[in-house]
Amino acid sequence: MEMFVGVGPSRVRNLFQEARAAAPSIVFIDEIDAIGRARGRGGLGGNDERESTLNQLLVEMDGFGTTAGVVVLAGTNRPDILDKALLRPGRFDRQITIDKPDIKGRDQIFRIYLKKIKLDHEPSYFSQRLAALTPGFAGADIANVCNEAALIAARRGGATVTMAHFDSAIDRVIGGLEKKNRVISKLERRTVAYHESGHAVAGWFLEHAEPLLKVTIVPRGTAALGFAQYVPNENLLMTKEQLFDMTCMTLGGRAAEQVLIGRISTGAQNDLEKVTKMTYAQVAVYGFSDKVGLLSFPPRDDGYDFNKPYSNKTGAIIDEEVREWVGKAYEKTLELIEEHKEQVAEIAELLLEKEVLHQEDLLKVLGERPFKSAEVTNYDRFKSGFEDSEKEEAATTVTPVVDEGGPPPLEPQVVPT
Repeated sequence: MEMFVGVGPSRVRNLFQEARAAAPSIVFIDEIDAIGRARGRGGLGGNDERESTLNQLLVEMDGFGTTAGVVVLAGTNRPDILDKALLRPGRFDRQITIDKPDIKGRDQIFRIYLKKIKLDHEPSYFSQRLAALTPGFAGADIANVCNEAALIAARRGGATVTMAHFDSAIDRVIGGLEKKNRVISKLERRTVAYHESGHAVAGWFLEHAEPLLKVTIVPRGTAALGFAQYVPNENLLMTKEQLFDMTCMTLGGRAAEQVLIGRISTGAQNDLEKVTKMTYAQVAVYGFSDKVGLLSFPPRDDGYDFNKPYSNKTGAIIDEEVREWVGKAYEKTLELIEEHKEQVAEIAELLLEKEVLHQEDLLKVLGERPFKSAEVTNYDRFKSGFEDSEKEEAATTVTPVVDEGGPPPLEPQVVPT
């Protein structure tokens, strides 16, 4: 936005004049939603100037033919709020969604950044394991992990960067700085230990729970007094049973406080927030509730939820269903914690002693998990990498045979769905 009226459209005209003069050229407009927001929506003062700038952009893009030699690109995180005129044929008619990288994409990105670091193993050893540990990480997050690991190694006087340094770096990126100097009473520390132990044990004995990587009671950031870290699988679909077990696992901390300490604390606030969102999604978005039926009321992306798309009666049914579902999940979690309360107590005492427990420590107390996934999980990839599975896939892939002089084989394409 500009201070003076007419400056915005003038800058747009000058930009495209320079692009035509320098053709072939590329014009890239970052954060185009700043001027490309749908007209007549949002904003008060300065709205006319923004719309004038947008109108000038539309006029300039209409003036391009196929021989203009200028390609116009734009980037945004909010394509849903763009003016429809921007997305018409001849303007930004091709939309390319760039998602966060999957596990193989993260592996390749890690290999790029790991080349700049002195390691105690080959880069592939780290990249495969780190890719499994960082679901949802973007390229900037991966770069941050590598930089942080190098800094940690330097602080500890290491000649090379090891997996332990990367482990600490991931904790730093996910949970924030360690706050070992934070003053915590013995009672609070004990409560946190039993809370985190409850999460660990509940997830261990639930069929659809994600594999536990480690549990810690080291305070981090501004709020977390401890956390349990899992290695989730990047599934595109989830079943009702999987979400129910995830709800039970999330409630494991509150249940452990109630069963073993005899009183509850505010430590489960974040857990309850996650459970509430997860259960409302099942009832009101995914159509899992028989009482609500096969209806879906997803929240609006723009945050304007003043008018609900359902009646007060339907809203009351949704609220009642959510309370009932969370109540059933908590009852099952209480039964599970009561059944394994000796093991919960043992793990809590180990946490008070060591502060950090890994899956190997839990194996000694709990034994092997009663449920084993038939498919390769991200935790399996973390333990052994996924080169073997890639080799098996390559061995079963049929390579097309093309006669000399014939057309080359087609490259594999990713088709968005």
